[in-house]
Amino acid sequence: MPTQRNRKGCFWTDCHFKVKDGAWANIPPKRNRTEALSFSPYLYRARNLVERFFNKIKHCRRVATRYDKLAANYLAFIQLASIRLWLRINESTT
Repeated sequence: MPTQRNRKGCFWTDCHFKVKDGAWANIPPKRNRTEALSFSPYLYRARNLVERFFNKIKHCRRVATRYDKLAANYLAFIQLASIRLWLRINESTT
């Protein structure tokens, strides 16, 4: 990476990161980008929904701090938090 101090941002292709298991970065390109990059707005929207979901269930303290020692108990509480979130969303729409 260049050592410019006043640089406002960098393109994701300039950053050095390791992608594992065949995954690829789905980051929207900047408007002033000259070369075309592979970007899927549908995949980006789906990823955004998943990230928002995880941020909402992390409002439950037990999920965020993982008090449970057993993975089965932790998964059960994640399911309860998901049901609670789903009920809250569906209650407001009906």
